[in-house]
Amino acid sequence: MSNKQILLASRPNGWVEPGNFKLHETDVPEPAKGEMLLQTVYMSVDPYMRGRMNDAKSYVPPFQIGEPLQAGVVAKVIKSNGGKFPEGAYVTGMGLWANYMTTNGAGFQPVDPKLAPLSYYLGILGMPGMTAYVGLKGVAGLKEGEQLFVSAASGAVGQVVGQIGKNMGCHVAGSAGSDDKVAYLKDDLGFDAAFNYKTEDVHKAVRAANPDGIDVYFENVGGPILEAAINNLNFNSRVALCGLISAYNSTLDDMPAGPRNLFVLVGRSVKMQGFIVSNYPELCKEWIGVGAGWLKEGKLKYRESVAEGIENAPQAFIDVLKGNNFGKQVVKLSDA
Repeated sequence: MSNKQILLASRPNGWVEPGNFKLHETDVPEPAKGEMLLQTVYMSVDPYMRGRMNDAKSYVPPFQIGEPLQAGVVAKVIKSNGGKFPEGAYVTGMGLWANYMTTNGAGFQPVDPKLAPLSYYLGILGMPGMTAYVGLKGVAGLKEGEQLFVSAASGAVGQVVGQIGKNMGCHVAGSAGSDDKVAYLKDDLGFDAAFNYKTEDVHKAVRAANPDGIDVYFENVGGPILEAAINNLNFNSRVALCGLISAYNSTLDDMPAGPRNLFVLVGRSVKMQGFIVSNYPELCKEWIGVGAGWLKEGKLKYRESVAEGIENAPQAFIDVLKGNNFGKQVVKLSDA
């Protein structure tokens, strides 16, 4: 039995390519005293990982060339040498792009497969769901009945943002990159308005989708959509800066220009704030109870894209960066 890993082979210059990754096979590690051997069931791929491929200072250290990349995982404890969790337990935390890994359990939490599908702990009940909740409640202070707009609305975070807004009685509008995604937002998730940013005039579409302006804008994309949203912000509105995926693969030489209309923020007393979800641990914990309750009550739906096998993790990650996935992207490495 071997352990397959995906290593960082080189740092990308611009768009990520398959050659930036290397499939490596090694022996399955043995847990030392106080450790456990985990078998990965699901692995997450997320846009923020693109920044960790650069050798640049950030809120998390960069991936190292020749070493396995890291990701959120749901894993099963298959051997415990006096470790934190017993054999047979399911846990989630920051793991490796690998089929197997050892850990002392630091940073891992147990999950209940009876409460929700295991993959949901990487999505709606994991970091993306927590990010949506933190951004709306902790950063933007969304109030009942307000006007909410979210970009990348069918993505892992955006679809939760919109549903939180609908559950709070807000008018919710969103943008997505295909007609199928727009239909999902309106027909399945109950968005009041949505549009395909690839086929419509973004400035006109944002204005039409938000006829009463925008009280809270949840930003995932940047670029022209951010500029269009700024033009439609109401007085005392708030912008939660979650991500700017349109610029993630840009180099310093081709970095897109920033919004030309930031002066609007001054005259309309707008608050724009970036945030990191891990800076709000109490709200993250709170979301588990809120989100699980809404799932049980049928007030939350969730869509995933599932790739099979660790060999396909690099392409799954590239698909996320290019917007080819639909919903939360995970990679299934083994059966539960």
